[in-house]
Amino acid sequence: MFRRGVALNTHLKSTVATSILALSVMGGAAFAQDVAIIQPGAPGQPAKTLTVEEAAMIADTSYSIDDVKFMQDMIPHHSQAVEMAALVEARTNNDDLVDIAGRIDASQADEIEFMKDWLAQRGEDVPDLSHDGHGTDHATHMSHEKMGLATPEQMAELATLEGVAFDELFLTLMIRHHDGAVTMVEDLLDKRGSAYDPVLYEFVNDITNDQTAEIERMNVLLEGLSKDPRAALSAGFRDAGEAISNLTLIAALPKPDGFFDPENPAGLPPIIEPDEDEEDETSEAAEGEEHDHHEGHDMAMADDVVEEATPERDDEQSNEETEWGERWPLLSFSNTDIAFSGDMMVVGNYHGFNIYTLTDEAPPKLISSVVCPGGQGDVSISGDLLIMSVEQTRGRVDCGRQGVSEDISEDRFRGLRIFDISTPTLPIQVGQVQTCRGSHTHSIVSGPDADGKLIVYNSGTASIREEDELEGCIGNVPGDSRTALFRIDVIEIPIDNPADAKIVDSPTVFMDEESGQIAGLWQGGDHGDETQDSNRTDHCHDITVFPELNIAAGACSGNGVIFDITDPYKPTRIDAVLDQKFAYWHSATFNNDGTKVIFTDEWGGGSRPRCRPSDPMDWGANAIYDIVDGKLEFQSYFKIPAPQSEFENCVAHNGSVVPVPGRDLFIQAWYQGGMTLIDFTDSENPTEIAYFDRGPLHEEKLVLGGYWSTYWYDGKIYGTAIQRGLDVFELAPSEFMSEAEISAASLADQGELFNPQQQFAVTWPLGEPAVAMAYVDQLKRSGGLPEQTLSYLTATITAASDALVADDDASDVSVSVKAAASSLDEATASDTADAGRIMSLKAALMALAERV
Repeated sequence: MFRRGVALNTHLKSTVATSILALSVMGGAAFAQDVAIIQPGAPGQPAKTLTVEEAAMIADTSYSIDDVKFMQDMIPHHSQAVEMAALVEARTNNDDLVDIAGRIDASQADEIEFMKDWLAQRGEDVPDLSHDGHGTDHATHMSHEKMGLATPEQMAELATLEGVAFDELFLTLMIRHHDGAVTMVEDLLDKRGSAYDPVLYEFVNDITNDQTAEIERMNVLLEGLSKDPRAALSAGFRDAGEAISNLTLIAALPKPDGFFDPENPAGLPPIIEPDEDEEDETSEAAEGEEHDHHEGHDMAMADDVVEEATPERDDEQSNEETEWGERWPLLSFSNTDIAFSGDMMVVGNYHGFNIYTLTDEAPPKLISSVVCPGGQGDVSISGDLLIMSVEQTRGRVDCGRQGVSEDISEDRFRGLRIFDISTPTLPIQVGQVQTCRGSHTHSIVSGPDADGKLIVYNSGTASIREEDELEGCIGNVPGDSRTALFRIDVIEIPIDNPADAKIVDSPTVFMDEESGQIAGLWQGGDHGDETQDSNRTDHCHDITVFPELNIAAGACSGNGVIFDITDPYKPTRIDAVLDQKFAYWHSATFNNDGTKVIFTDEWGGGSRPRCRPSDPMDWGANAIYDIVDGKLEFQSYFKIPAPQSEFENCVAHNGSVVPVPGRDLFIQAWYQGGMTLIDFTDSENPTEIAYFDRGPLHEEKLVLGGYWSTYWYDGKIYGTAIQRGLDVFELAPSEFMSEAEISAASLADQGELFNPQQQFAVTWPLGEPAVAMAYVDQLKRSGGLPEQTLSYLTATITAASDALVADDDASDVSVSVKAAASSLDEATASDTADAGRIMSLKAALMALAERV
């Protein structure tokens, strides 16, 4: 088609030139003038006198200087792709890769000639590719990194490889290369007056469509090269492929009745049923005709899915002939966050919430379902009160299902709902707090205090309500009239009278102290080439509080923030950090002693496929920070190592600490990337030690799903799947986790309470043999003590355990355990973590000796 484009463009250029000449002649004959045509210079520089032809050329709008720069940059860009493609046939036996290289060689060589001709016809400079053969050292107008060009070192390495190693590097470099071309087109079209020429406009759009489709093919190939069991799992709503490591799935519960669409349980877009008569006519007319089909269409649609789009239809209609509607279901029935209290578990949902009872043996038992739409449905528990976040404009004061259609309505509810769950089979709404931006998440900070009051921080992320609906949301503040921005809401809830709950303050926690500007942190945008385009810091998505330490960690859109919450009514900012790899600071979790924070980056808003083989491993990931003297110090990134497909929304999301003594462990949801257990004891070197994953919800549509949250509570891991329901796991012994460590984690005292965004220090009963043995197993794994010492300690702890079971007089065993503890006085460790384990082991042995 580009040869056709060259011919058409030549015709257009000839027509333009003829028109300019005709106008010049007409100007001389009919509008003869002796007045000079002047082009003024810069201040201090002389003016120029122009001919009629020169003036007309300056006024020519058939192309812009940005068009020229684009063409001049795209020629060496395409040339490098041709150079890479030429390496393929001799270095791989992968037929699919050979096919891709053939298409690259044919199409991009043709496009290079088109671009050269386009520039030459306009008298513009054509890049000289003769210096290095392909011009990859050409001085481009855009950085090579942004263009996706491989470095000379990468090209040299590629030329030395063969087989799978070559395939992996070729695909990685070429995906980045193609993505750079798409970025170049986007950058061009953002320029004012660019691509005015219809032929050029068609050309740049063809580049986007063709290279996006090729990226999709290459991602599939690159995913297939992975040996990780999670790569290329089969799709399905109830029968997707599964991969599991060092975990045991003990229950998989579907959503309760009333919390899914029975006609569309997986939330697919509607299927357009074919008209039989029209189908017959189309079939006849299609004979002998050629039809253009942009294979990148499905990918483009997938990338347009936003947080009001979702999942799959459980039927047999999904095949190559299926025609899908363009609109997606709302997140009307999506599972969200979880809270626990005693033997009660509450699972939030955009449609309301469900309450379960927990037992040691049986799966969770549903005891009540509460319909109260409004999303997002994040939940927390305090005593007999349940607090739920509501953000959507369809939320109603009366929990009605009909929504609210008016722009301004007294029936609309956006904020915090408060329920009495003292009778969990019949929850009652007993209070509401309307807020200006609704409630996306919330954090129970303190209480009930001596006055019987709970303090809650509310985080709103949505649009600000009009003054006519809720007074006080918009005011006359210099720099930004929307006063609900750049703040968090401090809400007070009287336990004895939740109906009196109210906002008591909205501190401007992002203020610049010197200027008084309320927008004092990151203003949004990127940080330069190869960095994320991140949101402005005008709200916190999550604020995780650690009341015992009077500290909170805020994932605040464009910044990671540490707050002092000594006075919970007046949070003050201690430190704030930027990260050039982060698009959106989403959540924060402390380790058990509050010396580290894991921040997550929700790149793509949770609705995009961000774990594809070509996606950067430090985008959409975790960032681990140590807290040193109240300051955040970056240590490392972590992202799941298993490639996910184009049809799986995947990015870092919610998780919690797993309380194994002596270690920092984090169980985390990655949407359709599944869940993973991370060891971040060494902040600089986090490692994955367990995982679970399912294939995509659908084989040809990106359907929003996967785990919203994965949390540890009372010996088990619970995961809320957005579409599929609720999963329950147990840890399984492995080279990374001993039986004693698992037992010790199950003995951890969490205070019989777990709320998202609220952390308390977990403790362990030191007199339990499993706790002491957990430290021994860790020292054995790390080599922190000599093998002889470890064997002695193991035998001593085993004897103490046997004595406890026998329940006989074991004074001699007690003496032996004390002796073992004393033997550690001389033990030393070069590793800080091992030194801490030795100290904790000694304390555990002394407690065990007293118990025996």
